[in-house]
Amino acid sequence: MSTTPAVAPLTIHDAEVLVTAARRAAEAAGVTVSVTVLDAGGHLLAFRRDDRAVLISGETSTRKAYTALQLDTPTADLVDAVQPGGLFHTLPTALDRPLLFIAGGLPVHRDGRLIGAIGVGGGAPEQDHGFATAAVEALA
Repeated sequence: MSTTPAVAPLTIHDAEVLVTAARRAAEAAGVTVSVTVLDAGGHLLAFRRDDRAVLISGETSTRKAYTALQLDTPTADLVDAVQPGGLFHTLPTALDRPLLFIAGGLPVHRDGRLIGAIGVGGGAPEQDHGFATAAVEALA
């Protein structure tokens, strides 16, 4: 019998809150973004790409979310680790799905446990990180 307390998973409603908050933060800054939300198993719960967004921003947001989920770390914190000589320099080739080490991916936790991730792409890396942070704060 497990003694680990149950933690509510990331729901579709949670994902909608994350997407809406990130979109609103981006719109307030005058930026068009794509937003991806994954559950703890890496399954797509929500995705939004505005028609005005750069086409690649959808792939970017998904890879940022996947990276944040797999490493349980904000992607902004990983940039130095993947530079030549960094701790994770060869990591992207070691996993099935490519990772993306640009700010804008955040893990989502509930009661101290990882329940999913959000990725935002389309703005400058610092902006994307801010939009994702605003979304996670809105969920809390």
